[in-house]
Amino acid sequence: MNNKYKILIIEDELNISNFVKAKLDANGFQVVTAFSEKEGMMMFLSHCPDLIILDLGLPDLDGMEFIREVRKKSIVPIIVLSARSSEKDKVDALNLGANDYMTKPFGTEELMARIRSIFRNQNQLLAADKELEDYYVVNDLRIDYRQRRIFVGDEEVKLTRTEYNIVAFLSHNSGKIITYEEIINYIWNWSDEGSVKKLQVNIANIRRKLGEKPGQSSYIFNELGVGYRMD
Repeated sequence: MNNKYKILIIEDELNISNFVKAKLDANGFQVVTAFSEKEGMMMFLSHCPDLIILDLGLPDLDGMEFIREVRKKSIVPIIVLSARSSEKDKVDALNLGANDYMTKPFGTEELMARIRSIFRNQNQLLAADKELEDYYVVNDLRIDYRQRRIFVGDEEVKLTRTEYNIVAFLSHNSGKIITYEEIINYIWNWSDEGSVKKLQVNIANIRRKLGEKPGQSSYIFNELGVGYRMD
């Protein structure tokens, strides 16, 4: 990775913040740090980072609220780094728009792999978009690959970066069943015991935003136990 990427660390434990910062510095990233939600929001607005590493247990406001506020303004990737290990916390964070979730204690090499994965996939998907036709259209769904925007009818659908990447990948392979493993490896380049659940949460959010009702499939179809496809 080169130093054009700027990462914001929001972590109130100084030793962890310094430890992660040192690792990122050594790998050529630009790093800014914050130790509270208020300071983190100020740094986010003033520095426009390419990625955020976020602790949930902040002293002034829960990190979940930070995710909610950021998602009103930006699709910047967010990796949650938290001591909370319950499935509910992970699902809630992903539902709010986090791109990934790691629990403490954590390995720095795994963290670096996940960071590289986010940037690598972002670049791969941008390159893939340039090689495709300008639009994908099915029924009243339209994807503008050049601008990375999605519309249902005349209404634009606001997706997170990860959600858009999933839809774009499925549409690039329209008509084919793409397995859970293929999607996970392409989007995150990293698979663990929570990966399928993470994918399912993102798909559920996408369907909701596209206006699909539970049990209804108009755009994304689930092949149970196998994967997903778009026509």
